[in-house]
Amino acid sequence: MIQVKGLSKIYTKARGKNKEAISNSIVGLKDVTFHVRLGEVFGLLGPNGAGKTTVIRHLMGFLKPDAGFARIKSLDCWEESKEVKAFVGYLPGEMNFLKEMSGLEFLNLMAGMHGNRLVFSRRRDALAEHLDLNLKQPIKKMSKGMKQKLGIINTMMLDAEVLILDEPTSGLDPLMQKVFIDLVLEEKNRGKTILISSHMFPEIERTCDRVGIIRAGKLAAVEGIQKLRQEQRRTFEITLETPEQAQLICESGLKAGRIGANQVFVEIQGDMNPLLKVLAQVQVKDFLQRMTELEEAFMQFYERGEAVEQSIISSHV
Repeated sequence: MIQVKGLSKIYTKARGKNKEAISNSIVGLKDVTFHVRLGEVFGLLGPNGAGKTTVIRHLMGFLKPDAGFARIKSLDCWEESKEVKAFVGYLPGEMNFLKEMSGLEFLNLMAGMHGNRLVFSRRRDALAEHLDLNLKQPIKKMSKGMKQKLGIINTMMLDAEVLILDEPTSGLDPLMQKVFIDLVLEEKNRGKTILISSHMFPEIERTCDRVGIIRAGKLAAVEGIQKLRQEQRRTFEITLETPEQAQLICESGLKAGRIGANQVFVEIQGDMNPLLKVLAQVQVKDFLQRMTELEEAFMQFYERGEAVEQSIISSHV
């Protein structure tokens, strides 16, 4: 459904005095390649400034690639941007509103520009109820979170085949973030293809099938959410029958340590079998698991990319 291949963008800054110019090039994107399947929710995950929005701006036909291409439904996003926009719902990272209008007037204007189908008003009202937004309120009196809700309604009410959402939960409180996640999952169940750009790990983990990890304009990895979960380090707190059994676990070769006379912690990444084999030799009185956040798995990929890059640089010095 969405195909990005070899996408590269270089920004050039020119400074000059008396017609003598110095040009500085800044890499926005470098050879970014990924695809999003029909009916899939795909996440672009990375810190601010990593290149997520630049990818999205290419998909929306706002930027012309210096190399490579971006396509949606086999249509070139630059050459055929008008056709692409006809079936794509887009939520930008920052929206500009006609502030003298009410939320309802703005949404009616947007619906009119897309044919004003009956389904638009039905979906508009249902979304406003889900997001607890009073559409009669003037936009100029809305908070940042309320404007974000209005942007989400505007994007989703049009019932587009493809949704491209740039930092969609920015400004939303935790309750509304959960509501948004439910809305995305509902759209996924209806067969929509969705791309979400975010630096917020919980929304990516709960909504996406796969995630592309982007750093410094390059794609560090594309992984399934299940694979990322396998990368998570899990910490267990185990209470044993005797101090001797606690010592046995500490000497088992596992990453373990004492937190009490007969209490230990064990850190596991990946395969659980080594821990289970050791536990079969002792008597366990209590067993608690503390799961690390998906953020840690993401950081492992991110740091791995930095380490590889530094190794390449060092080899050429």
